[in-house]
Amino acid sequence: MSYAQVIVDISHENVDRPFSYRIPEELKGQISAGSKVEVPFGKGNRLITGYVVGFCDKVDYDESKIKDIASICNKSVSPEEKLIGIASFIKEKYGSTMITALKTVLPVKKVTKALEKKSVIALKDEAELLEAAAVAERKSQRAKARLLYALCESPRIDYSLVIGKLNVSAQTVLSMEKQGLIELEKERSYRNPVSFRKDESEPVRLSQHQQYIVHEINKDYQEGNPGVYLIHGITGSGKTEVYMELIAKRLEQGQQAILLIPEISLTYQNVVRFYKRFGDKVSIMHSRLSQGERFDQFERARKGEVSIMIGPRSALFTPFSNLGIIIIDEEHEATYKSETMPKYHAREVAQEIASRAGGAVVLGSATPSLESYTKAKNGEYRLFTLKERLTGGTLANVNIVDLREELKAGNRSIFSRRLKELIEDRLEKGEQMMLFLNRRGYAGFVSCRNCGEVIKCPHCDVSLSEHRGDKLMCHYCGYEQPAVKICPACGSNKVAGFKAGTQQIEEAIHKQFPEAVVLRMDADTTKHKDDYETILSKFANKEADILLGTQMIVKGHDFPGVTLMGILAADLSLSDNDFRSAERTFQLLTQAAGRAGRGELPGEVIIQTYQPEHYAVTHAAAQDYENFYEEEFLYREFLMYPPAANMLAVQLTGPYEGVLDKLAERLAEEVKKMDFAAAPIQIGPAKASLGKKSDLYRRVIYYKHKDYDELVRIKDRMEECIRIWEPKKEMIQFDFNPMNTF
Repeated sequence: MSYAQVIVDISHENVDRPFSYRIPEELKGQISAGSKVEVPFGKGNRLITGYVVGFCDKVDYDESKIKDIASICNKSVSPEEKLIGIASFIKEKYGSTMITALKTVLPVKKVTKALEKKSVIALKDEAELLEAAAVAERKSQRAKARLLYALCESPRIDYSLVIGKLNVSAQTVLSMEKQGLIELEKERSYRNPVSFRKDESEPVRLSQHQQYIVHEINKDYQEGNPGVYLIHGITGSGKTEVYMELIAKRLEQGQQAILLIPEISLTYQNVVRFYKRFGDKVSIMHSRLSQGERFDQFERARKGEVSIMIGPRSALFTPFSNLGIIIIDEEHEATYKSETMPKYHAREVAQEIASRAGGAVVLGSATPSLESYTKAKNGEYRLFTLKERLTGGTLANVNIVDLREELKAGNRSIFSRRLKELIEDRLEKGEQMMLFLNRRGYAGFVSCRNCGEVIKCPHCDVSLSEHRGDKLMCHYCGYEQPAVKICPACGSNKVAGFKAGTQQIEEAIHKQFPEAVVLRMDADTTKHKDDYETILSKFANKEADILLGTQMIVKGHDFPGVTLMGILAADLSLSDNDFRSAERTFQLLTQAAGRAGRGELPGEVIIQTYQPEHYAVTHAAAQDYENFYEEEFLYREFLMYPPAANMLAVQLTGPYEGVLDKLAERLAEEVKKMDFAAAPIQIGPAKASLGKKSDLYRRVIYYKHKDYDELVRIKDRMEECIRIWEPKKEMIQFDFNPMNTF
């Protein structure tokens, strides 16, 4: 390649604009993506630093005007260089532009005003200050006099107190600084989203099984061969204590650590143990931080002021200079896969980052993903198991209730007879319980009972959901309209919603158990920054009897007082139009069952379902991961689904249905012309499961192949076609081993 694409300032939004520079002969072969270089810039050709983000053979303008790269900066590799190298990896593996990949990995996408801590410092002694104050009073300069008298008592005062409490204007402070009476000292201040005092008490003593895991992983470090490890530990088996020991060892060696937790589980309760153990060395990332708080956490990491970053998928790109370990808790969670371009998986990118840094990746889950467990069985990951609860307690007793039998017995309530009995029992005893529904909102859909017409969104190919306030909402594009009273198709007034949401269940609880205090936790009750913590703190403080909610209540929370978990509609997720639906159902039921009986009192779980014989339900009730895995893997193998094979979803969107169909057909034909040792299985082109969204039509083509690299070849060929054809309004995205249907 003759030319390099160089970004000269990666901290600003002009990351969108790389500049082309010629690679001189003496530097060819020495420059790679991420290399830090010096380049002449602007009319004066002043030398500035930049980062190489790509290469090309040709440029679109006069080659004689292109400048040469001056030199390579041969200092130690910066965090930015490492991240740009990772962006290049993501671009090639998952399909996207380099700019999109860069925006994914670079921690600061736009400049946020830095916080400054300012102090006013007296430059004169007390006698001179008193004299100046007397002069100010004679001139009726009362604010100036107030500040001078205050400085006599304290020669250093926080600027915010000067402006606020002393009511001195910024202009007055500036004029006094010019007179040489005071000095305004500015110091960079960082926003810290959580402040917690370090606990100096002794760390928890590990069990024999926990110590074995820590010892084996640390031994691999000592031998210079850290790898990828999977800890399969039942709920409450003490995976967090293992994580903390591993992190402590890395910090002793002067390294840093990243702990990924699914956003839904990223609560104060879950990270407080890390703050108690490691104090100010810990920082936290999550989606509800302000832009300024996010900016400051990455700055603190870059400067070495923090050594542990805890957060969701985006925390993976923390700019640490000497990263030693990446831990991914609840590694089976679908949120570790990005649903926007580039559609990378945090688990795979973490392995690339750790490999480049010479560190380890530790995956942990009570219900590992089939992908990770398969790699552990194949020897790609090292498998450890924790089969006992840390408290010494046993797993909860699980009962499956057949809702078909409940209907036959005349019970049309949301609560089965057995669950109703147990709720009454717990209320009498003063024990807490959790009720889980894998659903949100007030209703599934609204339809006419006369003709069957479903009220749909005019912009998306989905039904509208009924919400309080007599309104219908689209959960995809946010469209709202008043509730429909008359059917638009037949004119009937028999229009109603099918109610199966948390709000409706909350109403049923109040009606059935009026004495119960209920907290509801779902997408509608956690819209604000601190809602999660408020609800969980109230429940932890036993201010409520029942915590009702969607998936967010079953992910990693530890409430010792909970002795009953009711799973109200266990098989709702089995109806998903997705090959992973059985795996997701098994994981949800197992995680939910793990919330009960974590304290001294035994726990009980009721699984209500219309499919009590389904293997995902029966294996979850038995907490039997191995047998579920064996049965599910057989289905995947027979149908060539991941992890038995690899899969590529080619997703196309556009405003004109006919044009989009033609583009999809052309791309499929181009793939058919390619040479393969073993041809891929092709499904489609076809309408996506959601055929239209926000006025854009959607089409999908699936390819299945044992060899991942063959699917990358298909992606590369399609990208090449799109570059040549230059479609005007149609977009194409690639999703390798998709977590959700398109």
